[in-house]
Amino acid sequence: MGDEIEGAEPHIGTLNEGSLHSALKDHYAQPGDRFEVPLERFVIDIWRPDLLIEIQTGSFAAMGNKLDRLLSEHRMLLVHPIAVTSWLQRPGAKPRKSPKRASVMSVFEQLVSIPTLLDHPNLTLDVVLCSVTKVQVADPKARRGRGGYRTADRVLREIHETHRFESPQDLMRLVPEGLPDRFTTADLARMGGFSRDDAQRMAYCLRTLGLFMEHDRTKAGINYSRPVKA
Repeated sequence: MGDEIEGAEPHIGTLNEGSLHSALKDHYAQPGDRFEVPLERFVIDIWRPDLLIEIQTGSFAAMGNKLDRLLSEHRMLLVHPIAVTSWLQRPGAKPRKSPKRASVMSVFEQLVSIPTLLDHPNLTLDVVLCSVTKVQVADPKARRGRGGYRTADRVLREIHETHRFESPQDLMRLVPEGLPDRFTTADLARMGGFSRDDAQRMAYCLRTLGLFMEHDRTKAGINYSRPVKA
């Protein structure tokens, strides 16, 4: 959990813990681990003598204060699930597969809020690609296009694979091979088989980290290159 809590006690925060968060915590747990441990003004999902593990199912931006406070003195593993496939479960109906899909590239949706996140030597990021069931309930206030339903919980169905990033350089594994010396986000999207939005978020994060260099702007978009050492 990313909450900052004054006077926290062990197990605080579990009442608001979603099923997906709880399942991932169980998945990462090892004998001897402690759970929901107060540390300074925060609560740590999984505490080990040499590692703090945080399960973050939501925005990375919400973790800013906790990371700033703890990373200087503690090694941390940040676990972020991405649902590559989802099933929708509504009352009285059989689960149906959602047409929306995601990939490991979706991690850049979160990294744009803290693009230098992986630049700290004490932080490791695990991106867990999984399938989930979204448990939905009727809600007349739900946004248009959601059919009057909102997601009340997410339940883990299956973990497919985990991508570990221990440094900014590890993000370069997601850059498609065969790019020309100068390229645009359109080139990234086409050669990588992902969306232009994903390509733009990737370019922003990697430029901020010094792994892409920005050059001139043309009708096709901004031209980028990779430093020789990247």
